[in-house]
Amino acid sequence: MKRRKFLKNSSLTTAAAISAPIIASCNNTETKKETPSTVSNPVKPIVVCTWDFKNATAKAWEVLSKGGTALDAVEEGVRVEEADEKNETVGKGGRPDRDGNVTLDACIMDKDGNCGSVVYLQNIAHPVSVARKVMEETPHIVLAGRGAEQFAYEQGFKKEDLFTESTRKQYEEWKKTSKYETIINIENHDTIGMLAIDEKGDIAGACTTSGMAYKVAGRVGDSPIIGAGLFIDNEVGGATATGVGEEVIRTVGSFLIVELMRQGKSPQEACEEGVKRIMAKNKDRKDFQIGFLAINKNGETGGYCVHPGFTYREYSPKGHENVQVKSFYEKA
Repeated sequence: MKRRKFLKNSSLTTAAAISAPIIASCNNTETKKETPSTVSNPVKPIVVCTWDFKNATAKAWEVLSKGGTALDAVEEGVRVEEADEKNETVGKGGRPDRDGNVTLDACIMDKDGNCGSVVYLQNIAHPVSVARKVMEETPHIVLAGRGAEQFAYEQGFKKEDLFTESTRKQYEEWKKTSKYETIINIENHDTIGMLAIDEKGDIAGACTTSGMAYKVAGRVGDSPIIGAGLFIDNEVGGATATGVGEEVIRTVGSFLIVELMRQGKSPQEACEEGVKRIMAKNKDRKDFQIGFLAINKNGETGGYCVHPGFTYREYSPKGHENVQVKSFYEKA
């Protein structure tokens, strides 16, 4: 069943309705600062992702450099990490919840505001591709649990054991103490969020994760939540997040950052404001990490985090580099 046109005029336009007054203010003739969409000579194509996942950005760049769409690029890019069994925070080989279930979350969003998401998905190695099928083949945005899994089988995805020998041994060892903690820059880099602009100037994003290791069964973080872990506005830019998802959800972090860019802030300024909003509600807390990554229509990028250590990988005509970002607490 193909996505119904009425969705574009209903739930998917809620964010646009909320931001309409902001758009109007940005179009005020008295505003002198150029918006990202009006700046000349934009950097494109370009792809960025959270953390130093250079193989993922290389795959996305391969798609973009051949004239492919940003949507195809981000899907293919994050699939690299979903398939990497050595990456124990994403896809196959992801660490389980405290009951021993490997559950995956992912979302994807295109240039037109279409989006799809799966949460608490089991036995499927590529949740981002299932999320895209939700976006393109159903009238819905989010499918969860057994329903998402059944839908995946109907779409031709194969059932797989997502445990690896390594993660099974780790889980058995963890059960001896059953201690849950979010270790900064270790368990917390549980996400790959990717943003891309293709040669036509269109933006797309994807986000995929196995969530926090040994989480309470059923827990879902920000990664598959449109507006929290990922948000795209083709007129402005996109943003994604990593870290303790509960704190990102509370501020609708990625949507906030895109709206700040709409108001004229650079991606760097917007990411910094996003983290500062979170820290204003968590005064003196130092026991968690959040990292934001953003790109605007001009291909300018920026990132900011709570603690030192977060990086993002960028691939553009300028080269392929890992970017160390500034942090709210300069010293860990």
